[in-house]
Amino acid sequence: MVVAVGGRRRARVLAPPGVPAALLPVAALAAGPARAQEPAPGAGLTYHGYAVLDGGRVDVRLTPRDHGPSAVPDTTVRLRWLLPLARRAQPLPAGCARTGERDVMCRTGALDADGWGRELALGVWLRGRPAEVTPTVDMVWAAGAVDRGRGNVRQRPLVPATGDTYSF
Repeated sequence: MVVAVGGRRRARVLAPPGVPAALLPVAALAAGPARAQEPAPGAGLTYHGYAVLDGGRVDVRLTPRDHGPSAVPDTTVRLRWLLPLARRAQPLPAGCARTGERDVMCRTGALDADGWGRELALGVWLRGRPAEVTPTVDMVWAAGAVDRGRGNVRQRPLVPATGDTYSF
């Protein structure tokens, strides 16, 4: 969106619904609007990883991948649990923010076309001691890239409280 302020044109970039502005890269905030005639780059985003549930704590490690055809300058992944997160303070990795009672969003960084991103390691405590969890792991922002195969972006692994590793 471009607005005129005091006779000067200024660009303002709005975060997509549900994505805190703090999780957007500074370059996106300063870049201004995309030109209407430029087609959105295509990307094939997936997340691969594993989760472990033991004693009410869920540890998740995931790595984003862009199957191409275009690189993506930044992405944000959301991890959502059916149970609320514990009320106590929970340290989160850099680039992550608690965005609701059950949600954490994390920037996963730039992805080269047909490339892997950096691994994200996150551990959170849930309220109570659940016998199992089914976290939803999905991409919520991809810096304007369009993923035409959105069926593989969201995953919901079943993770029993066995202390074992469950892949997704």
